[in-house]
Amino acid sequence: MPDIFQSFFLGGFESSTQRRREGVRLDLIASTEHDIRAAEDYALMAAHGIRTVRDAVRWHLIERRRGDYDFSSLLPQVRAARDAGTQVIWDLFHYGMPNGVDVWAPRFVDRFAEFARAVAQVIKDETDTVPFYIPINEISFFSWGAGDVAYLNPFARGRGGELKAILVRSTIAAIEAIRDVDSRARFSVAEPLINILPQSPSPEHVRAAADYMDAQFEAVDFLAGKRAPELGGGPQYLDVVGLNCYFNNQWIDHGPTVYLGDPSNKPLRDLIALAHARTERKVFIAETGTEGTGRAPWLHHVADEVAAAMTAGVPVEGICLYPVLSHLGWDDFRRCPNGMIEAFGNGEPRTVYKPLADELARQQGLFASGYLQRE
Repeated sequence: MPDIFQSFFLGGFESSTQRRREGVRLDLIASTEHDIRAAEDYALMAAHGIRTVRDAVRWHLIERRRGDYDFSSLLPQVRAARDAGTQVIWDLFHYGMPNGVDVWAPRFVDRFAEFARAVAQVIKDETDTVPFYIPINEISFFSWGAGDVAYLNPFARGRGGELKAILVRSTIAAIEAIRDVDSRARFSVAEPLINILPQSPSPEHVRAAADYMDAQFEAVDFLAGKRAPELGGGPQYLDVVGLNCYFNNQWIDHGPTVYLGDPSNKPLRDLIALAHARTERKVFIAETGTEGTGRAPWLHHVADEVAAAMTAGVPVEGICLYPVLSHLGWDDFRRCPNGMIEAFGNGEPRTVYKPLADELARQQGLFASGYLQRE
């Protein structure tokens, strides 16, 4: 049975802090007012049976100059979680770096490790629970978005492999630094769970799709030391594996999305089993959700698939509703109705999206009863 988290269903607070191309800095923790309403938010989570959350440390606010740390943006969240008895998985790098930090510079790895050490010391000093960290969120997606297609800062092209290696080395260095502070610390990765279908039955296209599929495991393979040993990986750097699952995570290579209901769409239970077999670690759904009226049906689908995977013997530790607070969009600041709690800032009251809350309660009851395999 799951035993790592305080609740099987988790809530994830969207925490992106990247700078857009025009220089605008995103800060979704601030725009949802989670930074000033953390106690209220953790209480809302507890009221809905969620005692474990994903939250984030905002590096750009904490370290404006190298080695000069100001934790005033973090301490309210840490203390609110402590007082509420909420377990937090802390993201240390959620796409955003301080102004002036160059991810390509040789000193980046050490600087990130120094920052991780400082954060770990604060959390150790403020709480007595076993800490949990995701050093770098979505290494694979960030490497692609920031290193290959110029979507995320630093807006590079053709350097995704180079960036992935830097992020893996940074993760390893951060884990070592945190363990120096607190040997009890636990760690996770959060990586997209994808399925790529070939363009045609030709051997060339089948191989290309298979190679693309294999690439989703590069980061965890590097961390575990299964590939690229020069990066310093080893089994001690891969703990719990988080899998990010959305409606558009399956597509034809260089082609359209393969949506749920398409005969070519691979069952999520099989993808979860594949990830477990490949990583040889316990797994959890680290992100899943969708917008609008699809929110409750999507959770129903994901929970049924997770239940089937667990019945087949896959050790799944939880499902994280991500985001649990609706927020403003990355690119256009539109209202994205994708959470269980509507939270668009400007002092607006938190309101519950009842269909999703009801489905969550139903699923919590089913999992608590031990009823897993579902038709």
